[in-house]
Amino acid sequence: MTIQDLVQSIRSRLRSAGNAERARGAQAYMKSEMPSWGIRVPEVRSIVKTAAREFPVSSPEELRRAVLQLWRESEAREERYAAIDLTGLRIVKEDLDMLPVYEEIIRTGAWWDLVDGVSHRLCALLLAHRTTVAPLLLQWAEDEDMWIRRAAITTQLGAKSMTDPGLLSSVIEPNLADKEFFIRKAIGWALREYSKTDPEWVRSFAADNASALSPLSTREATRLLPSP
Repeated sequence: MTIQDLVQSIRSRLRSAGNAERARGAQAYMKSEMPSWGIRVPEVRSIVKTAAREFPVSSPEELRRAVLQLWRESEAREERYAAIDLTGLRIVKEDLDMLPVYEEIIRTGAWWDLVDGVSHRLCALLLAHRTTVAPLLLQWAEDEDMWIRRAAITTQLGAKSMTDPGLLSSVIEPNLADKEFFIRKAIGWALREYSKTDPEWVRSFAADNASALSPLSTREATRLLPSP
């Protein structure tokens, strides 16, 4: 098995599964210059799982090479979704060497669906390697790239009771004045998700930052809060 076998298997299966009518709608919805093949996300995931079983990688390094080849050579958005799905293989779940891969995906993907696609991967790395990943997220929270900042804010979405509220506030605070919709939405989203675990912390954070939080962020953050 070569990396090329895995990549080509995914690519050819995706092409065969394309739907021209859905493709037009998908490309318009995503406001993307990159073409779509009109393949639903669950089907992309199924294709990736099948190909990964037929052409198993033997090491994390092989997987990284496959992910980056598929990502960099993508001709359609579904290939990029497939590259992100490959990063979900257990062999790299806690592999810190995936951080540069995720950063490349975020910086070059530069759109919400692709950036948010790796948030759970970043969360897994944070939970496994807090002392390494947390300082990186603090740097990302002040990066010039809006999408890197969004990733810093959304990394703990799936952490639930393992969320570090200090880190959450530290990645949100440098972005409170940002007028960009995707940052304001991310702040609200991150706070709303944590409110399911610790509503009083979110209520207190929202109150303490009432003058700085945008109406959008506040609305999203407090949507699930019970009445005091």
